[in-house]
Amino acid sequence: MPPTPHEPSRRRMLATATGLIAAGAAPVAHAAQARAAAAPAPSGPSALADFSNPVLWQDFADIDVIRVGDAFYYSASTMHYSPGAPILRSYDLVNWEFAGHSVPRLDFGSKYDLNGGRGYVRGIWASSLGYRPSNRTFYWVGQIDFGQTYLYTATSVEGPWSRHATIGSTYYDAGLLFDTDDTPYVAYGNTTIHVAQLSADGRSQVRSQQVFSTPSSIGTLEGARFYKINGNYYIFLTRPANGQYILKSSSPFGPYELRQLLLDLRGPISGGGVPHQGGLVDTPDGRWYYLSFVDAYPGGRVPALAPITWTGDGWPQLQLVNGAWGTAYPYPTTPRQVEPMTGVDTFDGTALKPKWEWNHNPDTNSYTVNNGLTLRTATVTGDLYSARNTLTHRIQGPTSTATIELDVSAMRDGDRSGLALLRDSSAWIGVKRDSGTRRLVMVDGLTMDSNWNTTGTGTERASAALSGTRVWLRAQADIRPGSPRPGRFSYSTDGTNFTGLGPDFTMGNDWRFFMGYRYAIFNHATQALGGAVTVERFELATP
Repeated sequence: MPPTPHEPSRRRMLATATGLIAAGAAPVAHAAQARAAAAPAPSGPSALADFSNPVLWQDFADIDVIRVGDAFYYSASTMHYSPGAPILRSYDLVNWEFAGHSVPRLDFGSKYDLNGGRGYVRGIWASSLGYRPSNRTFYWVGQIDFGQTYLYTATSVEGPWSRHATIGSTYYDAGLLFDTDDTPYVAYGNTTIHVAQLSADGRSQVRSQQVFSTPSSIGTLEGARFYKINGNYYIFLTRPANGQYILKSSSPFGPYELRQLLLDLRGPISGGGVPHQGGLVDTPDGRWYYLSFVDAYPGGRVPALAPITWTGDGWPQLQLVNGAWGTAYPYPTTPRQVEPMTGVDTFDGTALKPKWEWNHNPDTNSYTVNNGLTLRTATVTGDLYSARNTLTHRIQGPTSTATIELDVSAMRDGDRSGLALLRDSSAWIGVKRDSGTRRLVMVDGLTMDSNWNTTGTGTERASAALSGTRVWLRAQADIRPGSPRPGRFSYSTDGTNFTGLGPDFTMGNDWRFFMGYRYAIFNHATQALGGAVTVERFELATP
């Protein structure tokens, strides 16, 4: 699609950074809104063990983090993946599990169905997750395609989530705040920052006012988070992708003072970027933390956590280790284990678990979950980027292995099915069926240009005979920033002994696609619909 009027300026401001527009602000939607924020982090030896950064080596960018009672919730960008806006849950800010998605389906036009267009690098960007104690309801607010702002609500993060009429104004990087008197506000904008007061139900605007203009010496500020802490209003802003600033005022509409929190700070990932974006959150006992993300391509943007203390005049200060964001800090609270991000999924039950997201909206009539995942061909195409019902899982860093067990007995001539390393430069291992014969193949050279149009549909680099109808496919990914960033493929016919197939694939690390590589399971036709495969098992493992 042609760029919107905002697109050229957006690309210029992103030309210096790898961080996409920061997520909307997290409301401080709990009792801590009204209490003093100056509780210092404990000094001296801690009784708690240390955690390591990044706290989660998976791609969860544009972070919004809140606390409700003793639980923390974390929302992130997903762009063209569906369902969108995943919600993670934690009880210690370090161990996170999937809880649900705020946007069940990308109902923003046919391009998100891969129908007459594509939604690559569109969809769910920086957005805002909040909780309103007065009605015990979660709120999600986000702007789509530089246009409408959408509101979703749910009484549980697991859902169901309901979409409401769009808010009349366009709130770029909206950050949501429910004030102590229950009035909803959003802070938003790029360089020129505004605050809008919303109606009581959050579905319309009461007033909006510019509250800050970024000095030219700073350049760009965006990605608002909006808080009320100890009677002061704070708008947390990012300078993509190497700085973090904060505005402070006694009124939501200003005037605001500005201070720098960090700039060009050395981060905790070797070869990675500066920790930035994200948001502030407090623990039940009143200590404060900053959850940021670090650009770490080809894996994407991954979260890092650090403690915050407060000056006597109410400004946050980041706690550094030897002048850098620490690679380790004491746990914020007693560690509590949750559902792990790695392990085995046998697709038990009748629904996918929330760790899975489709490349664009799926054709719901072309897959079933019933103690196994059956993927019927949904698209006739020679282009994987145009094929519907490609199911994706984030890669676990710094290195990990994904293995699927695949029943290919119902494939038809022309069908292609397998396991990919998916991004704007992709490769896969899988099965081709042609003229009644199934072959194992390794394919690379699947590419897109900077407008996300396909420039290469793949080149077969190696093949092997396949006599049976069951095969195990494996992809290994090393997503540490820098070189060589290899992806390797192998297969097995017994689930135990694996044979490599094809050369190493070098994963790309250009930031402009924003999302990191994913493991992707696919099945599409090149001749006619009617074929199917069944995924019996998926395993994500680390060394």
